[in-house]
Amino acid sequence: MCGICGIGFGDRQLIKKINNALVHRGPDSQGYFVDNNVSLGIRRLKIIDLETGDQPIYNEDKTVVTVYNGEIYNFKELKYRLEKAKHRFYTNTDTEVIVHLYEEYGDEFPKYLDGMFAIALYDSKKKKILLSRDRLGIKPLYYTSENDFYFASELKAILHNKDIKKEIDKQAFHNYLSFGYIPGPLSIIKSIKKLSPGHILIY
Repeated sequence: MCGICGIGFGDRQLIKKINNALVHRGPDSQGYFVDNNVSLGIRRLKIIDLETGDQPIYNEDKTVVTVYNGEIYNFKELKYRLEKAKHRFYTNTDTEVIVHLYEEYGDEFPKYLDGMFAIALYDSKKKKILLSRDRLGIKPLYYTSENDFYFASELKAILHNKDIKKEIDKQAFHNYLSFGYIPGPLSIIKSIKKLSPGHILIY
């Protein structure tokens, strides 16, 4: 289990505070990417590539960067295919296939992934943040565009933004009492949504 988070502007101090709320999801390491348009954070639980697999992970010229929570089961096959297409890898982690798949296939890259994942990817050339979630929704990912764009693996990380109203979503509460859980895209907080399984969000 890992935790990822991000905001749609550059603020190193804020992304560190948000990321610290996810320390229990990833006690082994932390990482950040910050520029004028985005701040990304990751708390990592090390499973694959303990030595060189720390995130964020970049493409060859560092114009594409990703943080992600999960496991890509077919990453070795994907890596082999991408290396034949002349992509250069610098780690042995499953994370790195994400940035090279994006280079190769663009926004459609998640359909090539077999696994459980919540992905945040930033393209610095196009000034674009892309979020993606696995088809079964095993790995959580929440977001809001109220008072800027925020996303995280858990609600409490997003709520570090004190401007977000902590108003209960009555429909979500009703769903919880009826089903024992809250189906997406709702969350218990009205202004925060869950990215639905198998979906992509572009900001």
